[in-house]
Amino acid sequence: MPHADHPPDTLDLAAIRARHTLLLLRLLWTRDLARVDLARELGLSRSAISSMVTELIGVGLVQEVGTRGSSGVGRKATLLNLNTRAAALLAVDLGASHARVDALDLHCRTLATRSVPHDIQAGPQATYALLGDLSAQVLRAARLRPAQVALVGVGIPGPVDHDTGRVVQPPNMPGWDGENVREALRALTGLDVLVDNDANLGALAEARFGAHRGTQDLIYVKVATGIGAGVLLGGRLHRGMRGGAGEIGHISINEQGPVGRSGNPGSLESYAAAGVLVALAEARRAAGQATTLHGPITLDTLLTHAETDPLARAVWEEAGHHLGVAISTALNLFNPAAVVIGGRLSRAGDVLLTAVRTSAQSRTMRINADRARIDLGTLGGDAGVLGAGAMMLDSLFTPRGLPHLYGIARMGAHEQAASRAPPAPGPPPEVPQPHAFFSPFGGSS
Repeated sequence: MPHADHPPDTLDLAAIRARHTLLLLRLLWTRDLARVDLARELGLSRSAISSMVTELIGVGLVQEVGTRGSSGVGRKATLLNLNTRAAALLAVDLGASHARVDALDLHCRTLATRSVPHDIQAGPQATYALLGDLSAQVLRAARLRPAQVALVGVGIPGPVDHDTGRVVQPPNMPGWDGENVREALRALTGLDVLVDNDANLGALAEARFGAHRGTQDLIYVKVATGIGAGVLLGGRLHRGMRGGAGEIGHISINEQGPVGRSGNPGSLESYAAAGVLVALAEARRAAGQATTLHGPITLDTLLTHAETDPLARAVWEEAGHHLGVAISTALNLFNPAAVVIGGRLSRAGDVLLTAVRTSAQSRTMRINADRARIDLGTLGGDAGVLGAGAMMLDSLFTPRGLPHLYGIARMGAHEQAASRAPPAPGPPPEVPQPHAFFSPFGGSS
């Protein structure tokens, strides 16, 4: 029997209530429901549901949105809706050659976006300055204050220690090794920041919002300047001990092959990364391979003519073959339900996909190949920001994240109530100085 001075029952009840509240919020994230629906779905009493709903309405996370007609017996049911504007999310998608910032609502719908070309090799300080500027533009466009932002989520095109937010020896990001992106952006914005590898975020995006939504075992392969993979097992990202899992681009598919950026001989990136394919096409043309392409060959040229030019088609078929070799290894290791190919090179389309499927399926054990789908991603350039949004939701919709979400939502609800109240007589009250946490980007008060 527990000692009288130790209150485990109280703590347990609070934890159980928090988990039930999170289950309720997750249901409302998917669709509008009445209290009776929630009670049935969660197996809880109407009084327990009413208590949680009253609390959620009080903080501004849930709102009543009309009624659903009855079947002639009883009262109409009041529908409940997740207030997706109760808090905002700031999603940052950093690529080798671009930077994008989106303000999202709690359904990860874009409220405002800014995207510009940017060379990641310009280094951390130039990148942070750009992100600060883009973030401020996005918040102004969405009519948001930093106080309304619950989290900042960042995707990085290189290995990231997920626990610390520190970049670790990124092959395609010179000058970034050891850089703590989380702490730098936290200091810049005054907001809590989450950082992960961009391929991991692509896996989250495709499983949450793509054609394979709901898939529990999925591998997302991002093929661009570099090649990486996000591995989702049992519905959870497999990051490994430090966050380095999924570096498929640095697996040697030919131990006697050319040395890639990682220094590994015959790595996948040595055969199928963007820069390699452009050089390959130029060499093939110089050797006399038939082509209709004129002038310097660029990646955009190869993508545009993937289906129509014999040289471009041959390059994409070869790239797809090499990708398939590496993907067969992933299929045999993890036995996923789906492999989704995203990133800029996926725009080559069916010629690339057909080659990948042919190569991978011929090298994969039947038990791992029979039911596995290999498809192109469906989210295009939005995969990065949607993945960052999913990462932030997964952090907020937890027992640890819920109090923070309550705080952001409650503040917004109080401000809305104050704005609807009639003005008080007499001179206006003195406006207090904002706390540094709520100050504009680029500095603190």
